[in-house]
Amino acid sequence: MQTLIYEYTMPGGHHWSLRMRRGNVLRLTDVAGGANVGMLFYNPENLLERYNAPDTLKAQHTFRLGRGNCLYSDMGRSFASIIEDSHGWHDTVCGNLSKRQCRAQYGHNSYQAHRNGWTLSGEESFLVELGKYGLGERDMAANVNFFSKVVTDDSGRLHYDDSACKAGAQVTLRFDMEALVLLHTCPHPLNPAQEYPRRRVRVELLTGDPLSDDDVCLNYRPENRRALENNRLYYQDLRPSFIAQGAQHDQAE
Repeated sequence: MQTLIYEYTMPGGHHWSLRMRRGNVLRLTDVAGGANVGMLFYNPENLLERYNAPDTLKAQHTFRLGRGNCLYSDMGRSFASIIEDSHGWHDTVCGNLSKRQCRAQYGHNSYQAHRNGWTLSGEESFLVELGKYGLGERDMAANVNFFSKVVTDDSGRLHYDDSACKAGAQVTLRFDMEALVLLHTCPHPLNPAQEYPRRRVRVELLTGDPLSDDDVCLNYRPENRRALENNRLYYQDLRPSFIAQGAQHDQAE
């Protein structure tokens, strides 16, 4: 049974960072529709280990993220698993809105002159949060954009699909590792809006349920089972043996 630990509603155009404990749950809710949540993950015990977008996509044979997907580190472990998802399509290829693009599209509203009405990019947001942990621009990886759907046309060009932006949409992450989480609520880089979109996101931290043998993420892909077994080895814990047995069965096949 999940128990609420903490709740916070992030305004649009803001940033935050926190440490998630292994086994706990992070639930995001798009309050009014049209939100974007940029997110990055780092191992607080070794900040060189971070979210790896290419491995996450190719290991699970997908272009988008949704329920059942794991978010891989560059060490073959799972930072987090998407255990619930009412949105159904989350982008992890388009990266951040840059400072230059933000100013060109929305104008330059500084905090000194406009306070909470300033226009902040995802790039600037991550750099502020990275600096709190002794990290910088070279440590910024390709990020996830939750609640943002990006599709391709017949020419292979990417387009932002604002028809998918529904009020009340939720995505829930179970953390499979201790993780330093950086997030912002700045616009998606392909959002064509001419006015800076300030979309609130409710963030809930909850206790999680133990991993079971019918877990949707564990069974979504054989690679997920191996990633979760890598987590078990990393922490040298006594997780249920079905993880290891399943991984050995996959290798035998």
